[in-house]
Amino acid sequence: MTTTIEALAAYVHAARTVPLTAEAREAALRCILDLVAAAAAGVDAPGPRAARRAASVLHGAGDYPIWFTGRRSSLLGAVWANCSAAAALDIDDGHRIARGHPGAAIIPAAFAIAQEVGASAEDLLKAIVVGYEVGVAVGAARRFYANTGMWSGYGVIAAAGLLKGTPSEQLAQAFAIAGASAPNQLHAGAGPAFPALEGTDVKEGIPWSDVTAISALALAENGHGGPVGLLDTDSHFGSAEIAAGLGSRLYIACSYFKFLSCCRHVHAPVEALLYLMVRHDIRADAIEAIAVDSYSGALRLTNRPDPQGFTEVQFSIPYCLGLVALHGREALLPLTEDLVERPEIVEIARKVSLRLDPEIEARFPAETLTRVTVEAGGRRYVSEVTGPRGEASAPPSWQQLEEKLRVVTRRTAGDVQRTELLSAVQALREGELGVLFAAFRDLRLGEARASA
Repeated sequence: MTTTIEALAAYVHAARTVPLTAEAREAALRCILDLVAAAAAGVDAPGPRAARRAASVLHGAGDYPIWFTGRRSSLLGAVWANCSAAAALDIDDGHRIARGHPGAAIIPAAFAIAQEVGASAEDLLKAIVVGYEVGVAVGAARRFYANTGMWSGYGVIAAAGLLKGTPSEQLAQAFAIAGASAPNQLHAGAGPAFPALEGTDVKEGIPWSDVTAISALALAENGHGGPVGLLDTDSHFGSAEIAAGLGSRLYIACSYFKFLSCCRHVHAPVEALLYLMVRHDIRADAIEAIAVDSYSGALRLTNRPDPQGFTEVQFSIPYCLGLVALHGREALLPLTEDLVERPEIVEIARKVSLRLDPEIEARFPAETLTRVTVEAGGRRYVSEVTGPRGEASAPPSWQQLEEKLRVVTRRTAGDVQRTELLSAVQALREGELGVLFAAFRDLRLGEARASA
């Protein structure tokens, strides 16, 4: 009997000869543009800085670029560092049904393997599409709360295995090894039992899931084996859901895109608060209380009014509301270290209360909605039920994604460099991969730009 993992491997192997549809190609390009923006903005965040230093020690030298730094490393070192930059600001794409972030894991790994094998632009795009198809299918079928690192390795192996032409038998073993070795297992399996772990540089285990997945593929190609029945435990995964319709769902076209550098659960409250403040001319110093009616996923965040450190800010609804009340939307486009641990922001954050709303909860996780009530100047203002921008049901245009890149990289890149990045992605659209590879290798952004 064919296991679910073997069915995944057979799908990936067969997909090598299936041409991309125009819709799939366009979706992959949009996700790449968004990921480039996230990585170029996140290159100087604390987590990526640490990952770059550690990569040179742990993974050694090589010819793979650590994007936008002028540095190089081994395959594993570069992928780890580049995934870390892409995930650092929580402004990378996400997927509603998988409840996680496929792009930050799959796309940097696909680019590195494409360099290794000398892949064409079309093969790279196909690998990314297939990576999303597999990764999201596994993530969506889990029967328990789990962070991205638990399932993203499946998507990484699918993309890498397609580019390398790995035989089905070895692909199946690679999926099994990576699934059994996935990072962040305790947190992923236990979920709310460990809420304080959310706001850290580990970023859901996404960067380390790439190290695990690429290592698993190499192990399988050299004869190592794993538990190929891993996804057929019904109490943990809906295996029939994974295997059914593989290749026909086009999950990559159903991603959402983020226009604030914070957890997705924070977006709708920010949008609702800003709307009320503008419509009713509410000043930050007049705010007496803010009530956020939301759903269980949002309440699982750390949500400390006084988050400790840069990354935990991204997982605090109260602090982010205080931040934008005082400094506007631009304070999260992107978040910067100078806006961390500010007492005037904490003062407003302590006025925020979070409440579970049964009607909003009933629409989660298909939708991530909120209602915000502000008390200011002796009056009470209530928003409509509000959702975040960039949902798959109302996707941003290509031009809006280009503008996102310009805005979120304004502290790490100059006008000329932003134009070069956008031109490089446009060249990929036209079938030329080398221009974007050169941008990853040669463009120096952030600290690297300042020291060049």
